[in-house]
Amino acid sequence: MATTQVTSLSENTRFGSAVRLDAGPADIAELKRLLRRGARVAHEQFDDDTHLDEVIPKPWGYEYRAFVDEFFDFWALHIDAPHSTSVHVHPRKLTYLLCLGGQGVTTGLGGVAIPVRQGSVVRIAPGAFHGTRNTGDDPLELIEVESPRNKFDLMRLRDDYNRAGTAYESTSLETPRHPMRKVVAFPNTRMRNRTPDGRFRFELRTGMDVFYRRRPEDLFHIPLCVSGAVYGDIDILTGRPEDARRVQADKQYLCVSLA
Repeated sequence: MATTQVTSLSENTRFGSAVRLDAGPADIAELKRLLRRGARVAHEQFDDDTHLDEVIPKPWGYEYRAFVDEFFDFWALHIDAPHSTSVHVHPRKLTYLLCLGGQGVTTGLGGVAIPVRQGSVVRIAPGAFHGTRNTGDDPLELIEVESPRNKFDLMRLRDDYNRAGTAYESTSLETPRHPMRKVVAFPNTRMRNRTPDGRFRFELRTGMDVFYRRRPEDLFHIPLCVSGAVYGDIDILTGRPEDARRVQADKQYLCVSLA
């Protein structure tokens, strides 16, 4: 029996750096098996798949889009206790998993288990299978930063709700409060200013503004820079006092904070 490997968050907490979950030989082998069985990756039609701007119900809770442009796609996940997402893979896109509240564990193949709690950041490489379970009593609130934008870049390997091998959901629920809206100053960009339950706030802020107006309610500052998307290295800053990294004045940030 394989021994579960738990990755410590001590370094992540101290410096704000992301814990990495990279694809390995087991991930490649599993991906090949799925492809041989006929699994396929679909492609999001950016102007037609409008249901993606609403709340997507899940057997473990729900998720919804918070921000989207030509390079980035931010999704908020609400995972009820003691539920779990499927063990799945995004063969083509990079994912960062940010924890807004609650506690859980993100697992990969080979027994790797990464604890997540408020302020933690997990970098999930393309092709790395992963799943996240709520291990606490309260809802686990997460943000997925995805690049490039394609919500249908998904293959499910295992699932507690008999969804293994199925595609991404095609149904949604309307969000009368805090809906997605166009951002006039930025082409092909939409965002919502708060979560549907109003607990968290999303704002576009300049690096200069963030530098001079750090706020205790700030949880994450995510740079919306093309270089981060191209190089697959997004320097996400946390609001934790021990995160001593500085914002860059010439960049635009998507800021996530407590409402």
